[in-house]
Amino acid sequence: MSETLIVLDSLAERRSKYHEADVVVVGAGVFGCAIAYALAGQGRSVILLERWMKEPNRIVGELMQPGGVNSLRKLGLGHCIEDIDAVTCNGFNVFFYGENVRMPYPQIQGLLGMDGGKAKKTGKDKEDGPRPQGKSFHHGRFITQLRKSCLEHPNISVFETEVVSTIKGDHNPEILGVETRTTNATTGEKEKDCFFGQLTVVADGYASRFRKQFIPETVPVVRSKFYALELIDCQLPSPGFGHVIIGASSPVLLYQIGSRETRVLVDVPEKLPEASPANGGVRGYMKNVVLPALPESVRPSFKAALEKDTKIPQSMPNSWLPPTRQSVPGAVVLGDAFNMRHPLTGGGMTVALNDVVLLRDLLAPQNIPDLADTLAVRRAMNDFHWQRKRLTAIINVLAMALYSLFSARNEELAKLQRGCFHYFKKGVTRDPMGMIGGLIPDPLVLAYHFFSVAFVAIWLDWRTTGLWKVPVLFWNAFWILWTASVVFLPVMYRELLI
Repeated sequence: MSETLIVLDSLAERRSKYHEADVVVVGAGVFGCAIAYALAGQGRSVILLERWMKEPNRIVGELMQPGGVNSLRKLGLGHCIEDIDAVTCNGFNVFFYGENVRMPYPQIQGLLGMDGGKAKKTGKDKEDGPRPQGKSFHHGRFITQLRKSCLEHPNISVFETEVVSTIKGDHNPEILGVETRTTNATTGEKEKDCFFGQLTVVADGYASRFRKQFIPETVPVVRSKFYALELIDCQLPSPGFGHVIIGASSPVLLYQIGSRETRVLVDVPEKLPEASPANGGVRGYMKNVVLPALPESVRPSFKAALEKDTKIPQSMPNSWLPPTRQSVPGAVVLGDAFNMRHPLTGGGMTVALNDVVLLRDLLAPQNIPDLADTLAVRRAMNDFHWQRKRLTAIINVLAMALYSLFSARNEELAKLQRGCFHYFKKGVTRDPMGMIGGLIPDPLVLAYHFFSVAFVAIWLDWRTTGLWKVPVLFWNAFWILWTASVVFLPVMYRELLI
């Protein structure tokens, strides 16, 4: 025991005095804290750097799907969603022009969850035991708990400092650590500092300043923004469920994040006519288009929140950044800096935490005793790139495809949107909710259901148009299938095969 304490004290001194460790993690967000804690739990010496240690105020990262909860618990961080006034999420309630379908997370017989296994490709919901549950909460409270866990870990030293650049070797491209600017508590001036590690993990978020240095695909695709309101004492139609409202020009999300607070996220596509300055901007869109489309019980609290503050609501860009293999020795970019999807389905934290579980196992000391072995780390990162796809490809493609359908910017997409809701209304919700929840790691299940929705859309179109217009029916069917393919296949190819 005494020898162990001596080693821990020695490593802690090297971190605090010389700023040296096995791993330097840039960014103490969801991914950064989780990977720091996971690697420290394996005996690695870890330095965690964060520009601003005060509780953050963000409008995304507030809904964790069951798959994310599973991974959080695997990492020994399940306590971080306790005692923060988190709310249990049992699934989603989808509203479509006055109709609604409640879709609980499924307990699928034979499903092996995050570690493998396949689900049946068809069938309605079936009670096979307790259903998985997600959690929703104030993002800042969750981050504070993650950081507290890192601060208390004997193998982690946390520094509040701004990372400004990476440090390279003189004769090779290997990253040796990072250069930072740390505020002197006495003078208030920022002073140069350096931190060194055998491996540098950059997890500095969606607006990463280092992404372009490590990966070739650096510019996320942004099609819209989420504008947020916080509703107080909102009467949700289905307490304990997230709500998706289809009926405005673009989807609206509602989910409870505290005992009294409900988050509403209003998607506003770029150059949306209804949100133009002539129509009152974003606030005018919320008042004139979104408010009438909401369930009646939600409208009073939504209106009160809109009237409470006359400023433009807080917003976040909704981005898609497909994953890319990395080859810079000594460093990797991960988290939102590496891979993003539209937050419509709330899959971001599930992807991040599943990535941490995979990476923890691949970089384990029994596999890679010395992280300075850049070739071994590169092989592990190549395995990581392909192994993660089975789950993350589903979450990413589903988020982008459903957003295209739910925002429905043309006639064919509107038909697919109607077909999707009818598909859910028929009771086929088990697999779709299993995929949204991060519980079914099988891309073939996603492909099956997506094109099943397309054929339901064709059947509804035929029923509406009339069977006697045969040439028109086949022409419409072709365009519906073509649109479904354009929405689904390019994203699926980019996420799964590259």
